[in-house]
Amino acid sequence: MPTDAPHPQTETLTIGEMCEKFQVTARSLRFYESKELLAPLRVGQKRYYARSDQARLTLILQGKRFGFTLEQMRQLLDLYALGDNQVTQLQRSLEVGRERLHDMQEQYTELGQAITDLKEQIAVVEKMLTDRQAQDR
Repeated sequence: MPTDAPHPQTETLTIGEMCEKFQVTARSLRFYESKELLAPLRVGQKRYYARSDQARLTLILQGKRFGFTLEQMRQLLDLYALGDNQVTQLQRSLEVGRERLHDMQEQYTELGQAITDLKEQIAVVEKMLTDRQAQDR
């Protein structure tokens, strides 16, 4: 390791270690970096991810799973640095989370109706097919 690289005991991870730990691709990490969601220490061509980057990636992946936009995630992560004991970040997270939950519940209802409609349509087609096959006998 170069002399200007972080000491291994500072709990930094390389890009490969991040990929392994979080089950993401290096391309994903570079993408999040390009969107200013992560800011690893750069030493030459190498990236070193501090504990704060690891925590941010955990939140990014959770936000992605919940369907938050990258911009929403960036804004929420940026609120951490306000120095107000995370009160603003938590308030905004609550607002965004409630909005997303509402949207997901609406989608769930719509999906339930679509499933019911599709089952009914399949039953109609099955009956039509059965009737036509019986006529051919």
